[in-house]
Amino acid sequence: MDLSTLRPAEGATFSDAGRRGRGHGSGNGKTAGKGHKGQKARSGAPRPGFEGGQMPIFRRLPKRGFKNRNSKQIVAINVSALEVFDNDAVVTVAALKEAGIIKKELDGVKILGTGDLTKKLDVQVNAFSASAREKIEALGGKAEVI
Repeated sequence: MDLSTLRPAEGATFSDAGRRGRGHGSGNGKTAGKGHKGQKARSGAPRPGFEGGQMPIFRRLPKRGFKNRNSKQIVAINVSALEVFDNDAVVTVAALKEAGIIKKELDGVKILGTGDLTKKLDVQVNAFSASAREKIEALGGKAEVI
């Protein structure tokens, strides 16, 4: 490292490119890109979405329900689906994808307890139901939360 390679940190310097209304020489002086006169040229021009007194579209359309932004999409798999793996296999999310049991992992994978399991497996996924954990561990396998 030497003096010729020093630069300011990313985002630390301010670009002159967007300065409006700083004289003719700037290429954006006088009216500062607002054209001549009219309501939109003045300060306090109408807010975004204002339709000149007509009922705005976001108030005309019906509102229904809500979308919880904290919700998670969990892929659920029954223990019976794990029968495709060999005895003593390590079952991970990647292995489940490779075997075609799941298409996408979304926000996580959970093993549910429906069905029977006959093989000892080491299962490593995001969550287990109590009955699924019981069935896996009853055969000597491991149920690890990642």
